Amino acid sequence: MSNSLFRKKSLESVTRDAESGLSDGHAPTANLRKVLTVKDLTFMGIAAVIGAGIFSTIGTAAYNGGPGVIFLFLITAVTCGFTALCYAEFASRVPVAGSAYTYSYVSFGEVIAWVIGWALILEYAIGNIVVAISWSAYFNNILKAIGLHLPAWLTIGYQTASEAYSNAIQNNLPTQDLVFMQAPILFGLRCIVNLPAFIIVALITILAYIGIQESKRTANMMVMLKILVLVVISLVGFWVIFSEGTTANWSPFLPNGMGGVLKGVSAVFFAYIGFDAISTTAEECADPQRDLPRGMIYSLIVCTIMYVVIALVITGMVSYKEFNGVADPLAYVFEKINMQKLGFVISVSAVVAATSVLLVFQLGQPRIWMAMSRDGLLPKSFGKINTRFQTPGFSTIVSGALVAVLALFVDDKLMTDLTSIGTLFAFVLVSGGVLMLPLRKKETGKFNLPYLNGKWIVPALFAVFVWFNLDRIVGSMAHLKDEGYRELLFLIFMILSTAFVVYTFLRSYSFIPVMGVLFCLYLMVEIPSKSWVVFFGWMAIGLTIYLLYGFHNSKLKKKI
Repeated sequence: MSNSLFRKKSLESVTRDAESGLSDGHAPTANLRKVLTVKDLTFMGIAAVIGAGIFSTIGTAAYNGGPGVIFLFLITAVTCGFTALCYAEFASRVPVAGSAYTYSYVSFGEVIAWVIGWALILEYAIGNIVVAISWSAYFNNILKAIGLHLPAWLTIGYQTASEAYSNAIQNNLPTQDLVFMQAPILFGLRCIVNLPAFIIVALITILAYIGIQESKRTANMMVMLKILVLVVISLVGFWVIFSEGTTANWSPFLPNGMGGVLKGVSAVFFAYIGFDAISTTAEECADPQRDLPRGMIYSLIVCTIMYVVIALVITGMVSYKEFNGVADPLAYVFEKINMQKLGFVISVSAVVAATSVLLVFQLGQPRIWMAMSRDGLLPKSFGKINTRFQTPGFSTIVSGALVAVLALFVDDKLMTDLTSIGTLFAFVLVSGGVLMLPLRKKETGKFNLPYLNGKWIVPALFAVFVWFNLDRIVGSMAHLKDEGYRELLFLIFMILSTAFVVYTFLRSYSFIPVMGVLFCLYLMVEIPSKSWVVFFGWMAIGLTIYLLYGFHNSKLKKKI
């Protein structure tokens, strides 16, 4: 059975089918429209990345790290850069829909491919729940600014309201003004739903269902608007900083040292999630082997520059100390200097930014299910292409329904952590999968991952990491029974990393994918243990479904 679990799709067969238009066994008439160019892919990458992160989580990171938070954005960009290069290598070799799922099928085998496909639901579907909730909050602020007020119990999830009520009870605080107490009762339950979040997901799902041509036009327009607004913010911000003489806010540049900077790891990483989503549109690219790698790398570069500039602007306009608990830092700094109109424009931009992220992620999830269905791991209905719009219709509807319904009720904190851990898990497997690909000759017009021998560089860098974390390692080992799950995870990370570094030395692994694996594994360790418990539970459910359905219906099994 173990051999069957790890049966692989050959790189040659996947490429051959894609080139012949068969798309894993589907007739040519069922193919998707090949309309996406490098510009479209770059814009879609920017649309996916620049969303709630730059308009919200950047404030928390700036409070912890001060102006030096730009170093964290650069570190995270390097981490994502390693992974983006690995995605680019796969995209140039495997030009079909499915993203990390398809890549893992080629590298590791079927059961790992299923696991990663199941984990990607956390990035795209669960991640979109977080974005929808953020969109709802900004949209509600805009309504208030123009004099419209929705009842509070229609703008927040039941779980969030319930937790606020429970915390108030535990701390003996008044509860009469809380949303939970003001909401009407229906069938014995408090009627508390996030209606704007539900509506926006429904509208985005309709757009994704209609077609990729319409979706790309909408995404491109929203990206151009976002870029324009962020450029205006940067120019006005720097003008205020130098004309008002507030450059003193940049000193000290690292008020809490690098330790303070690194406290914002989770928030900043969430701000980068999304650049990989464009790899799910491989079959809708005019030239996927050339354009997909460029689109991912270009979008990552543009987003990093914007993040660094905006971080410098907000920490230069006001002191980093003022960002404690500020959910809308960009709007906050301009309202602070009596530029309320620009602050309102920023709030509108945040809504546009979140909308573009919703669109790209709603395009990504159905296409992963489509790829899994083609392989027989999900029912055939998930892989059907709508004959009129040439999109995966059933998968799009199911994905939209899942996100919309959950966005009505759930809290975004746990969803954020689950999104991050699922995404990092996918990044680890993609980076590791590159090491298992056969060598190939360089081809003109196609991306080729540069080989840099990690035999000596990786062990040297790992030794430096161990030196700076020596106290943590010794402390965790000395008090192993008393330490929490996070320190236990850290020790497991150290053991796995040591073994991986040894293998790198012995086999002269390529530097870029190795660093992608190690960086992402470390960021996973920093995610709260509560999320790990839920993650393992989610994976257990996924493996159960695979063993009951996917394993027996796999097309590879039928070929054997």
